[in-house]
Amino acid sequence: MFGKIISLIGNTIKVENASKIPDTNYIGFHVIFDEQNHKIVGEIVSITAEYVEIYLIGEISNGTFSNGVLKKPSYNAIPRIIYKSELESILGSQNYLEKKNLLFGSSPIYKDYVVTCDISGFFANHFAIIGNSGAGKSCGVARILQNVFYTSSTEIPAQAHMCLFDAYGEYYNTFDDMDKVPNLHFKKYTTQLNFGNADLLTIPAYFLGVDDLAILLGASDPGQIPVLQKTLDLVRIFTSQDPKAEEYKNNIISKCILEILSSGKTASQLRDQIMSVLTSYHTPTINLESNIHQPGYDRTLRQCLNIDDQGKLNAVNLVVDFFQKHAHIDIEQIELNNENPYTLQDLYYALEFALINEGSLVSDLVFEKNNILKSRLSSIINSEKINYFSFNEYISKSDFVEQFFSTASGEPVQLVDINLSFIDDKFAKSLVKIYTKLFFDYTTTLENRGSYSIHVLLEEAHRYVQNDSDYHILGYNIFDRITKEGRKYGMILGFITQRPNELSKTALSQCSNFVVFRLFYPDDLQIVKGISSNVTDDTLEKIKTLHPGMGLVFGTAFKIPLLVQFTLPNPLPVSTSLQIESVWYN
Repeated sequence: MFGKIISLIGNTIKVENASKIPDTNYIGFHVIFDEQNHKIVGEIVSITAEYVEIYLIGEISNGTFSNGVLKKPSYNAIPRIIYKSELESILGSQNYLEKKNLLFGSSPIYKDYVVTCDISGFFANHFAIIGNSGAGKSCGVARILQNVFYTSSTEIPAQAHMCLFDAYGEYYNTFDDMDKVPNLHFKKYTTQLNFGNADLLTIPAYFLGVDDLAILLGASDPGQIPVLQKTLDLVRIFTSQDPKAEEYKNNIISKCILEILSSGKTASQLRDQIMSVLTSYHTPTINLESNIHQPGYDRTLRQCLNIDDQGKLNAVNLVVDFFQKHAHIDIEQIELNNENPYTLQDLYYALEFALINEGSLVSDLVFEKNNILKSRLSSIINSEKINYFSFNEYISKSDFVEQFFSTASGEPVQLVDINLSFIDDKFAKSLVKIYTKLFFDYTTTLENRGSYSIHVLLEEAHRYVQNDSDYHILGYNIFDRITKEGRKYGMILGFITQRPNELSKTALSQCSNFVVFRLFYPDDLQIVKGISSNVTDDTLEKIKTLHPGMGLVFGTAFKIPLLVQFTLPNPLPVSTSLQIESVWYN
């Protein structure tokens, strides 16, 4: 078939077609140029009656394939079709039953060959699975995970911890058979209230840190962060059993009232504002009925706020003295009980006090900026969303994560599916970020770094992993941080998306491996091209015409970009295309 080399330009070689037959069945096959100490590998990219065009991709030395060509073939070299013994160095080990080998699917180029990679090379790195709707992306994801858990009958990945955020509930019943395999378990969480077949996804309100609250309440200004920090400081004090807590409340209220009194407003305005504050915020010591003693008789604080005939507060000096006494109390450091759960309602109460402490009642600017936080928290409390933060018993964060990946009897759970399809995208994004940060924080506290790996797989990742305002508000984006720092702690992200163009550029750039199904959108194709130097224009053309269920795999786990035909998972995810004839004509 092959004759002499006609031309060699860059890594493209034209070889005489000795058979004069343009047999296009050989397109995609690999050829070998035998040199003295190594073998140069090329891929057939086109065939005509006159010549065969070959693109050089790498070298084989001592049975090992290396990407890239250091030395071109000599002009008298005659290529040959690659031997089966050599092909394994490119496609991966054909013994996919070994635990170190991860099976992807069959090779559409070479009959009876499969495509595999080193399982650590893939799952020890962040990865992305990309493809248009209907290209086979969901089936590919299900097939890869089923291969991980079902392929080997002797080696069980019992210590795997994977969490799949399932945007549409597609995978909800796809892995039920895991529970039939000894030492393997599949667990489900749902966001549907009163659903009997799975646990409701909940997270304790007392797990929410400053960053979590900022995300949940949609903070839009860095100046709101100190208010939220104050809220957390206060809620731990207010829910503690320490008697100093009341003194701290008195201190805050008193300082607020003193600020109002010094604001320069009219007596009527001062009285109305003070009455408003003390109606909403009071303690047993400070309230409108508090007794103020003076020589001769006592009167209540309410009576001291009366306005006389001259339009002045009746006893403003007594009011000032009363509040100064409480504002100047030396608050000792309060010892807090860390095992003290609190609710969103407790947070709301603390937030109100934090807003008083920040002077929101005497400054319209402060009020406008921060009151939106209180309104959003109130909206959650007064809606069904409060159910996702209901957790009556105290549990530590580490115990919570470990129970999350355990059965009720304490056996390890390798895969957890979270069905997010019953909540809106904005709230889902908040929960995904909060949970992902919780997992990341857990892995960073382990004394034996990387001893408890957690893989978070994000279906419809472009909904959650975006170039949003987190950097401006928090100084970081949790997904970008994990892609840059997570590997050393065993925290790995997998992005599943049909719109890579909408994904965070930083997060995508940190992915090491990719599975790309059919794509059409030009901007998405250009992103794929920019991911790897091995993705050529010819490769992009292949991606545009891939059949459903066929993908291109490339990255650090693979020698070169390879086409893979994925076997249909069993059972299938609930993601099949609409069958019009069975719906319209039923």
